[in-house]
Amino acid sequence: MTNRRHFLTISAAAAAFSSLGTAAQPVHVWQGIALGARTTLRLSHPDAEAISARVATEISRLEDIFSLYRPDSALMQLNRTGAVQAPPFELLECLSLAAAVHRASGGAFDPTVQPLWAAYAEASALGDAPTAQALRHARARMGWQRAEIAKGRIALGQGMALTLNGIAQGYIADRVARFLGSEGLSNVLIDTGEFRALGSHPDGHAWPVRLTSGGQVPLASRALATSAPLGTTFDEKASRGHILDPRSGTPARNIWREVSISADSAALADALSTAACLLDSRAEIDACVASFKDAKVEAALAAG
Repeated sequence: MTNRRHFLTISAAAAAFSSLGTAAQPVHVWQGIALGARTTLRLSHPDAEAISARVATEISRLEDIFSLYRPDSALMQLNRTGAVQAPPFELLECLSLAAAVHRASGGAFDPTVQPLWAAYAEASALGDAPTAQALRHARARMGWQRAEIAKGRIALGQGMALTLNGIAQGYIADRVARFLGSEGLSNVLIDTGEFRALGSHPDGHAWPVRLTSGGQVPLASRALATSAPLGTTFDEKASRGHILDPRSGTPARNIWREVSISADSAALADALSTAACLLDSRAEIDACVASFKDAKVEAALAAG
């Protein structure tokens, strides 16, 4: 469950006061960094600059919780020390959803896969694959059942570490959508690599979001996430994909080229699309997704 892309884009567009017949506002563009990747916010609104600054502050606050790039983030503190007292609500909420997807996917979705990812990343830096011994050592430090999650404390077993890169991008998209809604915006599309539509397109129709494989999914007050096992790889030959199976310790098998899931939240769509890439059949994907109200498989394209 590693970061699927080198760059993320958060883009939002809003029709300000269109119902009052006022002239269209120019598009204000803000650029920054979120979750270690380049981020863009495009906003059409009379107070676009001020709203963009507040969005940037909110993203930074969320990074202080979820980032694997900031040494003092709540997640990094948890991985470093093995426990966090009085954890942030957002971290608890995200882990609660992760637990639900873990159960629904039969363990395919597992944030404790971080030691396994580290083993592949370290071997990849040397131009090689991890040794059997390295994989055994990594897997011995995994296991969702060994994570204790409670309102007052989150604790991990010895040597464990979490990654939320299979869900946090979507979660941040949801939080940004909520924030923009509180600012009075109602026609917004946010893209963090996962799409989150707040309302509809300013023209009154659903936002037309294109799938990378072709086709289009209309989004209105809904989210869409797409995962591809070989979207990011550890090796130059692009044979060892970035989505790792905690049950086998290996990259996702060459069953799916990409899977797209829509849901009422981007965090859920994000996690489900990641898990789906590790399931063996369309029937298994459908059963997993059916565990969540309003979630839907938009596309599941077989490899080959």
